[in-house]
Amino acid sequence: MSRDTVVGHQGSLSAAAAGWGAAAGSVLVIYLAVVLGGGALLGRTESPSLPLSILATALVAGAAPRVRARAERARARQLGDTTSPYDVLADFSRVADSDPGERAPALVARMLAQGLALEWAQVWVLVGDELRLLATHPPEAVVDEPAPRLYDDRTQGAVHAVTVAHAGRPLGVLRVMGRQDRPLTSTAERLLGGLAAQAGMVLESAQLREELAQRVQELTARERELRRARIALVTAQDTERRRLERDIHDGAQQQLVALTINLKLAAVHVRTDPERAREVMEQQLVAADNAIQTLTDLARGLLPATLAEEGLAAALGAATADNPVPVLVHSGPMPRLPGGVEATLYFCALEAVQNATKHAAGTHIDLLLEAGPAEVSVAVEDNGSGIAPGAHRGSGLANLSERATSVGGRLVLGERPGGGTRIAVHVPRPRSGEPGGGT
Repeated sequence: MSRDTVVGHQGSLSAAAAGWGAAAGSVLVIYLAVVLGGGALLGRTESPSLPLSILATALVAGAAPRVRARAERARARQLGDTTSPYDVLADFSRVADSDPGERAPALVARMLAQGLALEWAQVWVLVGDELRLLATHPPEAVVDEPAPRLYDDRTQGAVHAVTVAHAGRPLGVLRVMGRQDRPLTSTAERLLGGLAAQAGMVLESAQLREELAQRVQELTARERELRRARIALVTAQDTERRRLERDIHDGAQQQLVALTINLKLAAVHVRTDPERAREVMEQQLVAADNAIQTLTDLARGLLPATLAEEGLAAALGAATADNPVPVLVHSGPMPRLPGGVEATLYFCALEAVQNATKHAAGTHIDLLLEAGPAEVSVAVEDNGSGIAPGAHRGSGLANLSERATSVGGRLVLGERPGGGTRIAVHVPRPRSGEPGGGT
């Protein structure tokens, strides 16, 4: 045992001895003054008076503890201890009773550190299954110690820990470290246990606040997740709506435009060639059924069966077979592409064919499919009037550009050699090993 420890214990024993001595002296004085002095006044000096003995006992019971406490505090101050354990206990009781809210753990740590002359003091509170550090005093103290454990109230070197519980339910831990020049005395250790017994209200309030704060954080995080999910859902719905609009515009509308033109042609034949008009009308019944089926498939999110089964060239050939302006499909060997890329090229080609049919005033349309080492492209060329310089680009071209960009491609608009317009969409070719990257 070190000299400082011996001195500390001697000081504690000296203060305790002074307290007990003062208490014994007060008992003797009260007994002499009441029993003997009162008996002499009453003329009874032979034997003690029973009423006076009872009165003396009552006075001793009330006065002796206070005399003892004051004597111990006075002796502690004489030994250089400006704050006695009883002062700390009284201050701690006031803090526990007043419950000053969030400041309470910090005040408790400060009282422990200053009142018991500690190196540092900590207040830990149990939140869920985890002990959480709420306060350390002094705040800048560097504590190189692992987190405490509940009911591990052992003294390890200069570190002391005591579990705080209420009604059998653990609330937290008070942990302290004594100074090297002034280790904790046995009296201070007992006082630490007494303080832990009174800290239940403070730690229970702190535990409720921490659990509430944790619940608020969980609810806030959940609210953010729900907001993100709601935004993602709205975005997905809007994206799907716009995709469906484009697919209907680029796919089914091309069939409906052809149907409209052919019906007008049949109306002309009614007056000049009724038999021819009947043939055209019969053909349009099939075209109308095809348009209805296309709309139904698009509404269900389906692509043409020919595209999935036979590839891009076959699907475009079938879709443009009845176009009012003849369409000739030119295709070399084409790799199978990811479904989204093939669908993009398919609808881009139909949109370009529709634009050429409605606006180019040409006599035929060429649809070219090419597969290079780095890109796959689809181009639509007409022999019509071309695009006038400075002409406004409508929604159709913007739609084509948006589609191409969505799969990492690009739209190229230019003139066809010899007159007319060329619209091409180029997309990156998948590398070997990627889905759809085979040849």
